[in-house]
Amino acid sequence: MGMLNAIGLQNPGVDKVVDEILPGLDFEETRFIANVCGSTIEDYAAVTRRFDDSPIDAIEINISCPNIKEGGVSFGNYPEMSAKVVAACRSATSKPIIAKLSPNQTDIQENARLCIEAGADGFAVINTVMGMAIDVEARQPIIGNVRGGLSGPAIKPIALLKVHQVHEIAKVHNVPIIGQGGIVTAEDALEFIIAGATTVGIGTALFYDPLACRKINDGIAQYLARHEIPSIAALVGSLQL
Repeated sequence: MGMLNAIGLQNPGVDKVVDEILPGLDFEETRFIANVCGSTIEDYAAVTRRFDDSPIDAIEINISCPNIKEGGVSFGNYPEMSAKVVAACRSATSKPIIAKLSPNQTDIQENARLCIEAGADGFAVINTVMGMAIDVEARQPIIGNVRGGLSGPAIKPIALLKVHQVHEIAKVHNVPIIGQGGIVTAEDALEFIIAGATTVGIGTALFYDPLACRKINDGIAQYLARHEIPSIAALVGSLQL
């Protein structure tokens, strides 16, 4: 039903990405979004500023990282702290900013509202749900970091609710949402779009089905044709309450 991992956010660093990796990408083929993380607000701003002087199309701010200056609490679990990160990144770039919202918080709508005020142009909803696993024979955590991020089909109902809740705030400001969390089939993707997502993100499903995106796109096209709906845009946020 999903994947529990604590692999971290290892990467070669923003300088290597901008100087060595981006020049080898075909920017005529698709859009590229950089994911920015950091341990302090200053880190986020510095990495964002470096990507501002690059050909990428947008910047996703991963605000679920721990704030080392505040005892390791996650930026994304507190609306005011999330907004400070977005504001710092907004001052460092003119590129579109996508705030990746955590489900591990009390009020995701308030977080979304403050992030919009701070300059977010879009949202990725949601990040992983925190969980753990135990080896009963050794009576030790299976995950080296004790806790890890749960993704995949198990979190889809949680992600769907969060997309619906954020859409209630985002639609007022015409802010788009990337819906993600457990999408495997076209029906899964359609649920997120109807709940308010403008587009969707696929993650865990690709580990066991590299062609999942093609199948999902085909399924969505068939649904639109069957219901005589002219476009995805006509389906976004069409949930009947």
